[in-house]
Amino acid sequence: MRNSSKNGVQVLQPRRLPDFLRSVKLKYVKLGYHYLASHLLKLCLVPVMAAVIIKASRLSLDDIHQMWLQLEYNLVRVVVFSAIFVFGSTVYVMTRKRFIYLVDYACYLPPQHLKADHRYFMEYAKEAADFDEPTMEFLRKIMERSGLGDETGAPPSMHCFPPRPSMAAARQEAELVMFGALDTLFASTNVKPRDIGILVVNCSLFNPTPSLTAMIINKYKMRGNIKSFNLSGMGCSAGVIAIDLAKDMLQVHRNNYAVVFSTENMTQNWYSGIEKSMLISNCLFRLGGSAVLLSNKSIDRGRSKYKLVHVVRTHCGANDKAFKCVYQEEDNVGKIGVSLSKDLMAIAGNALKTNITTLGPLVLPISEQILFFVTLVAKKLFNAKIKPYVPDFKLAFEHFCIHAGGRGVIDELEKNMQLSPLHVEASRMTLHRFGNTSSSSIWYELAYMEAKGRMRKGDRIWQVAFGSGFKCNSAVWLALKNVKPSCGNPWEDCIHKYPVKLNL
Repeated sequence: MRNSSKNGVQVLQPRRLPDFLRSVKLKYVKLGYHYLASHLLKLCLVPVMAAVIIKASRLSLDDIHQMWLQLEYNLVRVVVFSAIFVFGSTVYVMTRKRFIYLVDYACYLPPQHLKADHRYFMEYAKEAADFDEPTMEFLRKIMERSGLGDETGAPPSMHCFPPRPSMAAARQEAELVMFGALDTLFASTNVKPRDIGILVVNCSLFNPTPSLTAMIINKYKMRGNIKSFNLSGMGCSAGVIAIDLAKDMLQVHRNNYAVVFSTENMTQNWYSGIEKSMLISNCLFRLGGSAVLLSNKSIDRGRSKYKLVHVVRTHCGANDKAFKCVYQEEDNVGKIGVSLSKDLMAIAGNALKTNITTLGPLVLPISEQILFFVTLVAKKLFNAKIKPYVPDFKLAFEHFCIHAGGRGVIDELEKNMQLSPLHVEASRMTLHRFGNTSSSSIWYELAYMEAKGRMRKGDRIWQVAFGSGFKCNSAVWLALKNVKPSCGNPWEDCIHKYPVKLNL
């Protein structure tokens, strides 16, 4: 962010993302090709299997009969061949990766009485923190440019005067969102809570004792041997991290269900100071959460919506600037808030650059990969002025779920990745309708696409999110059918109003 002055009011304006697609470094590309190299043996087996099939198709019945006679009188060969076949089959079954299916998911829909429109937000800000007029004007400017509409929700604690940011109120918010989304999920899938073998919850800023996972287990009386994980402090990209953790657990534990719940808690994280870098989060974050049901059971493929294809995680925490660009700390008078660095956009661009150059070889058509790699090597070896070929990620994905963290990030990704307004529509409308719901925003976006009837069998979806630390994480899904919106879709009562026209 950078400061500018207008009419005597200091306003933070977002810095632009660097043109990361045109500044890719060779070392980042190597990460993606490492994934391909790790599967080189499988790729080499394809032509061998093709040759075997062609050879077998040319055998006559007499040839097959002669082969059988030779084996019939050679017991040693039969035994050796059978042993090799059984051993190979066993190794394959035991080591092969299991498909991970997304059976269904649910997003929390705040009720009308928790609505927080622009007018209410400004009134609350004035009452809750007694901000001075310059600070109120700053908040007003941020809200006007935020991309948020008047239908977003705020927790019950923010509908009380005076505010009550107590532990009890924070627990009330967590229970409201978690149980609301999970009730919808269990009802739509007809899965019993005791059937869940793995539970992952991510919430960055609220981590009570007992944990959020323990609250869910207690509420739904889940079984005693459930594998539960509570992720904290990992920011808005933690939802993809939670999916990755659940995926790894499902690779180990057969015939199982996993629930991933993603949320953020606002009650105790309202910043009441006057540091502008800490005030921005007050304007953007709103009430929300998502619950996702994953399965590794082959029997669930027929009723599942999507199959998980790839998860690629990028962590830039070794860099000091990246580590501190989203940082919870006290201001000069001891008030706690989350500070956003002026370098945030540049750091996010570098993290995304690393992430997509790792993801690219996994998802881009071979023609795009060759053009990209050849121009990159030519630039490296011969002429530094040669512009690298910009891969067209629209050839790899039909749908884009870009974390609705703020209007500026969506604008810059649309421009840098040469996306159309339709590709970023779900992100913009989610930000407008629900605000920044942190790690759950990518699921509100997917629900938007389903409510619009755009999801077709074979469509590929890219979910990408950024988080403190600094992290950029991607998940790629494949639609297994023409996906219809589930009962309880958060857009079902208002999808006819969208997309709305925004003042960009």
